Amino acid sequence: MTPSPTPTPTPLLQVQGLVKHFAVRHGLFGRAGAPVRAVQDVGFTLGAGQTLGVVGESGCGKSTLGRLVLRLIEPSAGRVLFDGVELGGLDAPALRAQRRAMQIIFQDPFSSLNPRMTVGQILAEPLRLHRLHRGREGERVAELLRTVGLAGEHAGRRPHEFSGGQRQRVGIARALAMEPRLIVCDEAVSALDVSVQAQVVNLLQDLQRRLGLAYLFIAHDLAVVRHIASHVAVMYLGRIVELAPAKALFAAPRHPYTQALLAAVPQPEPGRATERRLLQGDVPSPAHPPAGCAFHTRCPHAVAACTQQLPPLQDDAGHAVACLRWREIPAPPAPPAAPLTTNRLRLQRLQAAFLP
Repeated sequence: MTPSPTPTPTPLLQVQGLVKHFAVRHGLFGRAGAPVRAVQDVGFTLGAGQTLGVVGESGCGKSTLGRLVLRLIEPSAGRVLFDGVELGGLDAPALRAQRRAMQIIFQDPFSSLNPRMTVGQILAEPLRLHRLHRGREGERVAELLRTVGLAGEHAGRRPHEFSGGQRQRVGIARALAMEPRLIVCDEAVSALDVSVQAQVVNLLQDLQRRLGLAYLFIAHDLAVVRHIASHVAVMYLGRIVELAPAKALFAAPRHPYTQALLAAVPQPEPGRATERRLLQGDVPSPAHPPAGCAFHTRCPHAVAACTQQLPPLQDDAGHAVACLRWREIPAPPAPPAAPLTTNRLRLQRLQAAFLP
């Protein structure tokens, strides 16, 4: 008797053909202009307990993608399925119930917290909204604070009484209050001082191991993404141009844009020669993207076909890339991986700021 094949588990998050266009109006009478194509035909899957890092330059659509996944904004096209349930088909009560399992950590830990409320009130509000831990909200608030490395007595303080790192820990605690399975980290450490970034990243990893969380980790710091992500998606002008396991992408990046991003990361090793592949020109307007491959206006390897044909995101042995010539482009030597430490992060920032 032939044994039946083991069924493949359904991914926790499935994004299929996601598109978001923002309408733009000009002039006194609101004449409609070309829409801003913030997200264009984006698709990926994310399993339970995994971390997908989403990287790219400012304006590439990373944060818009995170809000689309949570249905904080409505997509122009495409589908988002969470645990097999399509979010676009849910009404308001069903979506509210589903959002218990999907939370977000915002970039600015000060503006995302109500300055008129104490930390205890901020953490107790979602508990009352969803009727969780009724009668023991205070105990749950103290437990959440201890989980993120704060003391229970901090519940009586207001956000302005905390440092930036402590405020972000409060934001993490608020996301954990609903006992989620997926957290969108929207530049969760970029607004923090470099001396506390590693602490918050280590906290997120510890919570992931203990609670089985999945992260959609949006960032522009490749050193942080390399440290925390299991898979990485590189976005350019609203599209994913490369998607692969983190080890494979950092060891052998295939897309010229990914190679340029990695070459721009300072290496804190005195005496080590580093080739910097500086990109020429500016990022095209998302309202008027160029024909063909959107990166061809800045790509040193572009040929005539790149200006006419839009390359699809093609998977090759688990490493997907949207480039017509990626097989002909030699991969640069992989920089050595180093542990994410406070001193290393500080040295990277200093090199980027002062070295030519």
